[in-house]
Amino acid sequence: MQITSNSPADTLALGEILGRLARPGDIYCLLGELGAGKTALAQGIGRGLGIEDPVSSPTFTLIHEYKGRMPLYHMDLYRMAAPEEGEELGLQEYFWGHGLCVVEWPQAAAELLPADILQVELRFAGDSREIELAAHGSRSQQIVEEVTRLVDSEH
Repeated sequence: MQITSNSPADTLALGEILGRLARPGDIYCLLGELGAGKTALAQGIGRGLGIEDPVSSPTFTLIHEYKGRMPLYHMDLYRMAAPEEGEELGLQEYFWGHGLCVVEWPQAAAELLPADILQVELRFAGDSREIELAAHGSRSQQIVEEVTRLVDSEH
């Protein structure tokens, strides 16, 4: 599924939908160049989970935890050099835990991720962003179908 975001507000709104649809154990992997809108999407996801604290990119700490209707584990693995670092951080405990994991730069931990993930790729398209949702498993497929239904009903 592909969605065009014409503004940061559009990206936040999509994130809010993804946050409302999230269930414990879901994993959203965010891909895209620096500045493509991954953090804005994560902020919207936080809103959809009812998180009142500002959601910011955990670039230097790697993981921020937020409390909402379920925990949000926001990870930025850009600075992670090797999968072993992910094991040391206990990423698998988060991935198999009871919250929602939002992982920026998931490539660094690809071999630690479960099979069922929602991949969200943000690409520059002039002043807009093209956001592609790709399901990898039955749960993530349900999310894509529900997002499609909700987005189509808004247009």
